[in-house]
Parts: sequence; C-alpha cells; structure tokens
Amino acid sequence: MCVICRVLISHPQGQSFGSYGEESRIDSELCHLVGGEMREVEIMQEDIDKPEDDSNSNSSSKKGGSSSGKKSGLLEKSQSASGKSISPDHVKKSSQSQTVSEVSTKLSLKGKSPPEKPPINKRNNKILKKSNTGIVSMKKEKGSKLQNGTEDASESWLGNPDLGPFLLKQARDLVSAGDNPQKALELALRAAKSYELCANEIPNLELVVCLHVTAAIYCSLGQYNEAIPLLEQSIEIPLIEEGQEHALAKFAGHMQLGDTYAMLGELENSITCYTTGLEVQKQVLGETDPRVGEICRYLAEAHVQALQFDEAQRLCQMALDIHRENGSSAVLEEAADRRLMGLICETRGDHEAALEHLVLASMSMVANGQEAEVASVDCSIGDAYLSLSRYDEAVFAYQKALTAFKTTKGENHPAIGSVFVRLADLYNRTGKLRESKSYCENALRIYEKPTLGIPPEEIASGLTDVSAIYESMNDLDQAIKLLQKALKIYNDCPGQQSTIAGIEAQIGVMYYMLGNYSESYNSFEGAISKLRACGHRKSAFFGVALNQMGLACVQCYAIHEAVQLFEEAKSILEQECGPYHLDTLGVYSNLAGTYDASGRLR
Repeated sequence: MCVICRVLISHPQGQSFGSYGEESRIDSELCHLVGGEMREVEIMQEDIDKPEDDSNSNSSSKKGGSSSGKKSGLLEKSQSASGKSISPDHVKKSSQSQTVSEVSTKLSLKGKSPPEKPPINKRNNKILKKSNTGIVSMKKEKGSKLQNGTEDASESWLGNPDLGPFLLKQARDLVSAGDNPQKALELALRAAKSYELCANEIPNLELVVCLHVTAAIYCSLGQYNEAIPLLEQSIEIPLIEEGQEHALAKFAGHMQLGDTYAMLGELENSITCYTTGLEVQKQVLGETDPRVGEICRYLAEAHVQALQFDEAQRLCQMALDIHRENGSSAVLEEAADRRLMGLICETRGDHEAALEHLVLASMSMVANGQEAEVASVDCSIGDAYLSLSRYDEAVFAYQKALTAFKTTKGENHPAIGSVFVRLADLYNRTGKLRESKSYCENALRIYEKPTLGIPPEEIASGLTDVSAIYESMNDLDQAIKLLQKALKIYNDCPGQQSTIAGIEAQIGVMYYMLGNYSESYNSFEGAISKLRACGHRKSAFFGVALNQMGLACVQCYAIHEAVQLFEEAKSILEQECGPYHLDTLGVYSNLAGTYDASGRLR
C-alpha cells in the first residue's frame, strides 16, 4: 500500500507544457494573474486643472481652466501560461507597473465631459457660485490641501466630479513609474470615494474601472483579501440589461475576482468566478466568438490546476471547436488549444492522442513564424515519446529543444535545466544511472546559480523535478534535501499553498519510507490542512494523502485518528476512482486492519 500511495503522491517525472509559449508546471497556480505580467489596463483620462492656493494673490477671483474629453477604461485580453506537473500551484508575482487584469474583450467606458470649473476666490479659498449655474459654493476645510492629489481632501472636494479622474490618473502614474505603491493605493481609494459620491446611486462604469484598479494595486502589495470586497462591489454595479459595456464590465470583474481567489489558492471559488464570467461573455458575444474560445481554454487550465481533468478536457475541446470554426483567423489560438489538450491527454495516460495534438500544434506554430516557442512543444513531444517507451525519438526531441533553448535563452537558463531533468529521467528509466546522475548534477548547477530575473518559483519547480529522480534512485536523503530547498523558496512566494501542500505530502511519504513516522505525520498534517483550505477536498490526490497520513498514524499508535482518516479517504476515493480501483481497495484493507485493532470487528 505504501508503494501505491508513494507513486500517486509523487510529482510525476514526465513533464509537459502549457498552452502558451512559457514553460511552467501543472501544479502551478494560474498564470493569468491579477495585475500580473501578462495583463494590463489603459485607463485614459483627460487631465484636469487642480485648484491652486496662492496666499499672496490680491485678486478676488480667477476663472479656473476647464477640462473636457472622454474618460475611458480599456480592458484587454491576454494570454496565460499554464503549468507543467500535477501537484497544485505555481504563479508569477504581480507587477506593480500594471494595474488591472486583461480580459478577452475590450471595454470602452464613455462618460460626459466634466463641467467647466467655477471661479476660485484664492484669498478666501472658496469656490464662488456662478450666476448661470446651480453650483453651491463649498468651503474648504481648514488645513486641508489638495496638491497633485496627494494630500487629504475634504468631503466637499471629493464631491467634485473632476476629482475622481484626476486622482485615478495620479494613482496610475505612480504605479506605472513603480514609485510608492502605498501612495498610489491611497489615491485610488480616494478616487473611488469621489466616484461613489458623484454617482448618486446610478450605475457608474467609471467607478467599476476605479475599483478594478484599486483591487489590482492591493494585489500588487500582496493584500489579496482586501481586494476581494472591492471586486465583489464592482460586479454588483453593472446591469447586463443596460447594454454591452455593462455586461463586459461585469465579465471583467468576475475574471479579476477569479484571479484573486487563485492567488490565494482557493481554486473552487476561482473556478466559480471564471464560470460565471464565461456565461456573461457568451450572452454578450455569442457562443462561437473566438474570445469565448480563449476563455474556455483559460477555464480549462483552471480545472487542470484543480486536477479536474474531465471538465478540463470538455472545455478545451469546446475551445478547439470554436477556433477551428473561425478558420484562418484563429490558427494560433487553435495551436494553443492543442498544446493544452496534449497536456491533458498526457496526464490522463492517452499518450498517442497527446502526441497527435502536440505535433499538430508544433507544425502550426512553425508555419506561423513561432519557431522560438516550438522548443517548449518539442519537450512535450519528447515526454509523450518517453511515456510510449520510444526512447530514441524522445532523445531526439529533447536534444532538438536543448539546442533551441541554448540559442535563444543562453547556457544557464532554467529552461536548459528542465531539458537536463528530462534526459536524466529518460536515462534513469533505461538503467543508465551514471548518465542520469550527470544530467541531474548539470541541472542542479543551473538551479543553484540562476541568472538574474528568473522567477524563484521556476527554480523551486526544477528542484522538485530533480528530487523526484533522486527518489526513484532510492536516494531519499538527497531527495528530501532538495524538496526542503524548494519549500523554502515557495514559502516566500504568494499564492503557493497548494504547491507547498504537495511538497509537504511528498516529504511525508519519504519520511515514512525511511521509518521516521513522527516527521512523516507532521508533514502530512501540514499538507492536509493546506489542501483543505485550497479546495482539494474532493480530489483523488487528497484521498491518497489522507490514506498515507492514516498509515503514519497507525505507526504512531494513533488508531482512532487513523480510522477517521481512512474513512474520509474511502468516501473520496469511492467517488473519484470507484470502488474497484487499486487505491480504493488499499484503503479498504487499511480500514479493515484499523477496525480490527480498535475492536470494531463488525
């Protein structure tokens, strides 16, 4: 039973690639991130004249400059990278220079031109009432100043319809410059307050955009829980019956909220938001729009992260059908669909189908001038050949990818290390242990001294892969050492709870194999708690982890706790794998033994 559990909890050594060009892991979080490197927003606002305070001026009033123009928010889609291995999550940190998530459609928010400013009495710091308007004079609070939108404004100033766009522009400029994100957050919050005061309970799409930007700034600061209420508020404001712009604003809110939940590792909530966003998008754009296909693929990637491969395959096939129907205008999108479908088929053990999809994707990418991205597909093709025991063809595919990566990325890039890991795995499977260890050492030299600018998660992922090979060589001490290094890296990265849980479970398995049952129990305890929090309660992986923790409890003489764990594992595996699956049968055997030990013979 221990061997069965070890195999299922272990990170698979066969690696694949996501539906886009960047290499990553299946056990990564979504790479379609809030405020991440692949998403940006352009919020174009006409600048407005700010009030001036000139205590030396003797004039009683001076007419303020007017500001007019179009206020618009532009939300555009981007592509995301999916991941490479099967234990949960891997993400890139949000970039502070980009403020709000892109989605698959363009949202143009048009507002009325701001009214001309009334004259300002600089001596008394008052806004005078114009004779031809109904504007009431407002007295600025004592000691309150507004300089470049960076100092406190009174409630009366926040009611100025020109102030929201001005403050939001200041916040956007700070974020774009990468300076003082905390001040940018303060300005964005003040802008949102101004928009709310001016909205008069009328749905205001400019307020929606402001909330999206503010939430993205929170995410760039790592304050994801603070972003969620703002995004929930932004979803409630647009009314679908008001037209396409309202519908697309609601869609954008659902997608950004899903991204935020994904960063927190709450995959169930994330998938729920994405699914709702997809339904809204279908209402607006129709069932066969290419952008709907892209969101189908994106949602499929989310299901892959949650290890829900049946639903992932259904959605990916839907995306493939949509893009195929759109013909030559969606050739590259179809190639991305096939890459993801190849990944899903490979994970499900359908290696021939995976190979077919990957070869077609490679041919399409070469035909459309994406030779630089083909190296990643070649690695996936090599994985499929390796799974089919076609070793010579696998070596050829890996060597081809290695040559391309050295040309485009340099000798010490982690992508080179990933190919070394694949070759090490291949030679380990064919019994050439010396060559396998040599490639492992070459990979570790790259991972231990990475080039500048490489995301730390990519290094941790590589260490995890090398650890799996050392484990298969029965060098458990070295494998644990590498996993602990990876764990230390992931602990410093946001949104990695599922990945950390997978690594802790793997460490628990190896401690169990070494006979260190107390350490095994502690590792599994941490892994189980994180998996519960991340929404993996219904996955087969979670059931196997529960079973293995139950075995550790038996060795620690915690029989009653073991019974509870085995019973929970039994219910999950019966649902996910069926009553006759080997894992389920193993749990039955373990449960019978613990019942016997606790005197529950019936």
